Amino acid sequence: MRRIVRFTIVICVCIQILGEGAVAQDVGPPNGSLVVVGGGMRSSEIVDRFVQLAGGPHAHIVVIPTAGGAESYDQSFGGLRPFHQAGVRNLTLLHTYDREEAETDAFVHAIQKASGVWFTGGRQWRLADSYLGTRTEEELWALLDRGGVIGGSSAGATIQGSYLARGDTRTNTIMMGDHEEGFGFLRNTAVDQHLLYRNRQFDLIDVIQAKPELLGIGIDENTAIVVRGDRFEVVGESYVAIYDHESMLDSGGQFYFLAPGDQFDLAERTAYRVSRGLQPLDRVQARRWPEH
Repeated sequence: MRRIVRFTIVICVCIQILGEGAVAQDVGPPNGSLVVVGGGMRSSEIVDRFVQLAGGPHAHIVVIPTAGGAESYDQSFGGLRPFHQAGVRNLTLLHTYDREEAETDAFVHAIQKASGVWFTGGRQWRLADSYLGTRTEEELWALLDRGGVIGGSSAGATIQGSYLARGDTRTNTIMMGDHEEGFGFLRNTAVDQHLLYRNRQFDLIDVIQAKPELLGIGIDENTAIVVRGDRFEVVGESYVAIYDHESMLDSGGQFYFLAPGDQFDLAERTAYRVSRGLQPLDRVQARRWPEH
């Protein structure tokens, strides 16, 4: 009975708060920022943006290389190089495959001090196996709550979605495999990477047809989305593809592209073209995709 009463009180309080004008975030994190990269970072623009959001070169940044699958990592790890080149002075390399270790005070201490955490590439299921549902994940959410930034490239991009595309332990060509849960920093999304460089632009269609509630976001190499709240901006050199089961192009296409500088409202699922002065893009008709 006490649990029922307490639960009822919580619901009433939440309704009262929302009724007073609070706006809940639907997709992006309420606080902090995300930098979600399609892999193959060949220019410094994206890392520089991440470092800026973390507070500059003097910020404490944690790099997590676990997706790479190596037995261990040290300061010679190549994934640290972009941050050294950006002038970052306080870098911590943090890695384990042991979920019990991921629960310890000693392991999460670096995240508690950090204003930025970066996930490097590899296989995203390794990140899920090591950290999903552990205290490490809790501290990542806490970092966002205090206004920090979480970024990642390739596997480090996909893990930020709620649905773990290419999460199968056998091969990365299986879109819906034996691991399907990501960290969910981007709620109700599936994120794919290396989009055009690896000719993957059609791969998310099957995921969105099977799970029509999801928003698909495909990101090409050397390209990123920078997320603040429920809005993101495209940065880098190539394109981001949007897959929305509730909408399709007037021509019948099942996805469309955003270019660098374009923005997207994740809650409203509306694109804004920089070439149109960031006015809403009239690109879709509100009808379902054809069934196959």
